Amino acid sequence: MDSVLPPEFETDPSRYRHWRLNIEPPLAWLTMAVAEDAPLDPGYKLKLNSYDLGVDIELADVVQRLRFEHPEVRAVILTGGLDRVFSAGANIQMLAGAAHAFKVNFCKFTNETRMSIEDASANSGQHYLAALNGTAAGGGYELALACERIILVEDGASAVSLPEIPLLGVLPGTGGLTRLVDKRKVRRDRADVFATLAEGVKGNRAVEWGLVDEVVPRGPFLEVVRKRALELAGDGRGGRAPGIRLEPLAGSASDAGVDYRFVRLDCNRVERVAHLTVFGPKPGEQFAAWALRAFRELDDVLLRLRFHYGDIGLVLLKTRGDLEAALAGDLDLPDDNRPWLANEIRLLMARVLRRLELTSKSFFAVVDRGSCFAGSLLELALAADRIYMLDIEGVRIATSPLNAGPLAASNGVSRLAARFMASPARVEAALSRRQAYDARAALNAGLVTAIYDEIDWDDALRLAAEERTSFSPDALTGMEANLRGAGPENTDTKVFGRLSAWQNWIFSRPNATGERGALALYGKPERPRFDWRRT
Repeated sequence: MDSVLPPEFETDPSRYRHWRLNIEPPLAWLTMAVAEDAPLDPGYKLKLNSYDLGVDIELADVVQRLRFEHPEVRAVILTGGLDRVFSAGANIQMLAGAAHAFKVNFCKFTNETRMSIEDASANSGQHYLAALNGTAAGGGYELALACERIILVEDGASAVSLPEIPLLGVLPGTGGLTRLVDKRKVRRDRADVFATLAEGVKGNRAVEWGLVDEVVPRGPFLEVVRKRALELAGDGRGGRAPGIRLEPLAGSASDAGVDYRFVRLDCNRVERVAHLTVFGPKPGEQFAAWALRAFRELDDVLLRLRFHYGDIGLVLLKTRGDLEAALAGDLDLPDDNRPWLANEIRLLMARVLRRLELTSKSFFAVVDRGSCFAGSLLELALAADRIYMLDIEGVRIATSPLNAGPLAASNGVSRLAARFMASPARVEAALSRRQAYDARAALNAGLVTAIYDEIDWDDALRLAAEERTSFSPDALTGMEANLRGAGPENTDTKVFGRLSAWQNWIFSRPNATGERGALALYGKPERPRFDWRRT
């Protein structure tokens, strides 16, 4: 029997246990005040503002709500609620006791949350400033690295550090090392020293090395922080209409799947195949309202696929609805009265599509009767590993201006451009076409992988699914992570490429997670026992 969806990935300010938000337009103060005795799962305490998945779920929610509900905010001050401690990073006891898949998915989710902060700074005019009122270690410093500016209190003790290598035998796995050298452009040799110093770096040395932007004595600290935040806010957005409220998502979940208003997940746990269906807008339906809710639902379902349906190996992506309505909606999304809202919806859609591509599942798009893979919904298919299309009258796909780049992949390239790197002229041809593609036209244009008539359709899909689910899941994860990153590299793709490969590998090695590994023995008097062979 289905049950009401538990709040694993959906929350709201009335349920926050770990964050305090105070709005003082054009500023917002976001204070990390982790409730020590309120972990997501029992068995560990969240001491020193250390965090678990529950803390980061709240952070992801507040970052998104600031964008939609408080467009008047132009700078966000991220600070700590404890005395002389900003954050000790990810909770070690939680990580040590977690299953391997959870560790990797936790790192992936926390990094996506940090990238949403960077996305808000870059594209929404909500600039983030980290006000480190005390020591920021590990993931705590990585959270600061997601902000545009970092101010560290100068009190003779507070430092920034990435102590994972000397203390835990793992990597600063949610982007710390990459952001040091790519984003903050710290010299490689200094980054090497810094990442192997368990105690970290403080004071003027932290400024000289580029680890923080400024150090300020405790007395004038808040005054300087406010001044710097107002300077950032001057570059942001202003004069906006009131924001909109993000309504709760209502649905049901069970071992068999998830059912929302516009998104449904049906899982066959025996065959390890899921059907993920997105229901498009109806003719005349307000597209912005549909897109906001549908992509929020899709986002939640993707997270559930990662954490709750680990045995599912292949997801068949489907759409249902009116193709013309989906196309018309893409064209109607710009809103002259609230352009900021249209922008935020597009950015949300782009983040969700990137989350799909960063999910360690195989995705096959299935274009069959009743499909509406057009424009923004066509991006679902273009994000998939393969696209299968039924070759009968009435089954069509279509492009729109949203396929030209507004919903780009993690590397900033449109999915059409990534698809046609060898023949760029095809991108323009696809975007300029004014009529929908039937199966034969789509195949000739290179937009689908294969087409089948009604006689062969069911058998072809069944065989493709059986073959895919017979392969090694580790080999598939590696293959997909490589192929989905086609095109130029940037900080985001480096972070996730290294997270998927190196963090996945290190977390499975005995040097980190074996009985005598560094992570397993953290906080105990015994020293870890390493296999000294380098591989």
